[in-house]
Amino acid sequence: MGPQGLSETEAAAPFLGLKLQIISVTASHIDDGFAETERGRAEALLVMPTPFYNLPEVRSRIGELALRQRLPSMCEEVSYVRAGCLLSYGPDFGQMWRRSAAYVDKILRGASPDDLPIEQPTKFNLFVNLGIAKALGLEIPPSILARADEVIE
Repeated sequence: MGPQGLSETEAAAPFLGLKLQIISVTASHIDDGFAETERGRAEALLVMPTPFYNLPEVRSRIGELALRQRLPSMCEEVSYVRAGCLLSYGPDFGQMWRRSAAYVDKILRGASPDDLPIEQPTKFNLFVNLGIAKALGLEIPPSILARADEVIE
């Protein structure tokens, strides 16, 4: 089983005229993965959500290597953007955790998990790192900047 959303990304790519180069690496082998993207002449980087990369030093290394290879990078969570990725778009994790706490409370009060409805995220956040955009020589359209939940200088 690959990262969440990978099969949907693979299915959508041909319709968008994109050719995917899927690199599967562990947090300790990120440099190897970027060497592979360089050999494959990748033009952009999509970091799929996985807890294996959710360490500050790993996020920073991803941002550093993406910038070094001049790869615009898209991630799911704002901490990656603060660490050097170009954009992130993903669920509002704070809201999801608050909802999870409400579920835990219900279960601790005796509710059966089987009786609780499954919820999907309802709010998604867009974050843009303008410093990275400038370093890559990219201009982010004003319409994207206006929609962003936060623009990081």
